[in-house]
Amino acid sequence: MKTKTAPADQAVKAPKGKKALKVLGIIFLCVALIAGITAGVNAALLQSSKAKAASFAKVEIENQLVPEKDENGYWTFVTDREFKILQLTDVHIGGGYMTAKKDAMALNAVAAMITAEKPDLVVVTGDISYPVPFQAGTFNNLSSAKVFATLMEQLGVYWTVCFGNHDTEAYSYYSRAQISEFYSNDDFAYCLFESGPEEVDGYGNQVINVKNSEGIITQSLFVFDSHSYVDGDILGIMWKYDNIHENQVEWYKNTVLALNAQNNAVLKELGREENSAIKSLAFMHIPLVEQKDAWYEYAENGFEDTENVKYIYGVAGESKKVVYSGIKEDNLFETMLELGSTKGTFCGHDHLNNFSIEYKGIRLTYSLSVDYLAYPGIKNEGTQRGCTVITVSPDGSFDCKAENYYQEKYVSQYEKEEVTMQMLENLPYDEIVKE
Repeated sequence: MKTKTAPADQAVKAPKGKKALKVLGIIFLCVALIAGITAGVNAALLQSSKAKAASFAKVEIENQLVPEKDENGYWTFVTDREFKILQLTDVHIGGGYMTAKKDAMALNAVAAMITAEKPDLVVVTGDISYPVPFQAGTFNNLSSAKVFATLMEQLGVYWTVCFGNHDTEAYSYYSRAQISEFYSNDDFAYCLFESGPEEVDGYGNQVINVKNSEGIITQSLFVFDSHSYVDGDILGIMWKYDNIHENQVEWYKNTVLALNAQNNAVLKELGREENSAIKSLAFMHIPLVEQKDAWYEYAENGFEDTENVKYIYGVAGESKKVVYSGIKEDNLFETMLELGSTKGTFCGHDHLNNFSIEYKGIRLTYSLSVDYLAYPGIKNEGTQRGCTVITVSPDGSFDCKAENYYQEKYVSQYEKEEVTMQMLENLPYDEIVKE
């Protein structure tokens, strides 16, 4: 029996399955090669960025306050003078091969403002990291944290952070728990970050106290994890942001009541009238719903004060919703009103908002941001870039002021970039996209 053979000039075709596997193998090797090269470049850039961060001069603060843990385990500063807090937000360090220059600008800005202000404490209200791969060139959110921590420890100023939505994206290499563990490192001499109670949602819920020499708490600083995205908006492209959770509100309430009792015990021992309401401030990344309610009421009234709203300073430079708060309701603001302790909240998140407004007796403040990366073209604009300086008086009262980075008083160790000081304007009420 004869068998058919292919003509000599006709190649024998390989099976389709084998061809597909060969193509996939080539693609895999190419992807692996690119990933390997990128990882190598990013690793080298991380060392370079850390070296840059370590190159800044230590901040010289005369009679610098040194916090210690009190009997309840809270970090506590003791002073009879004014206490100065510097709020920074949305530093947005990319930490990848696409952002080295912008990251250096951010480090320069942070160092210049801290060096000039010489604060007792720096509170960073979220988004230190920005590991969005098509802008940063990396998924590694720990790299940014390492660079920032290197800078802060080099400056030698006490600091803590609350997480923002970008610090731990769904696609980031490291989880909130892992980044929290990094900031909790005992090797840091100046970082006061604590992961917070295990039974409370989120990471970084903590209290830092200021006491006078008699042992009376003059100010309590509450730091909240305002979480990230909700309702299936895993990547945050639909602006569905989370709120403060109920067990965080319960933690806040119980802590205020406990600190009230602690203060009253000291006052009683000193033979003075007991005062049950400690004074406190709150820090978070995502603004409360009431920050939106206050601005909408103010805008609807033709940008004039109302019975509930008192305008202090600043503008709302964002478009559409203007204030991108959590999409649901929470009871934190109502609990603050009930307890009468917290008189001010401080947030970030919306980079072009920098207003401070009083709502029902509580002052709600956006800080200027640092961001050179997230918003398109933002590195070339300067009106929104800066910090907030908060001054707490010995009697517990406070005031705050927005400070722009491009003032002469902020002398940079490295040359400042040229920017356009653009006009930020409030969106008319009838143009706001209401939900």
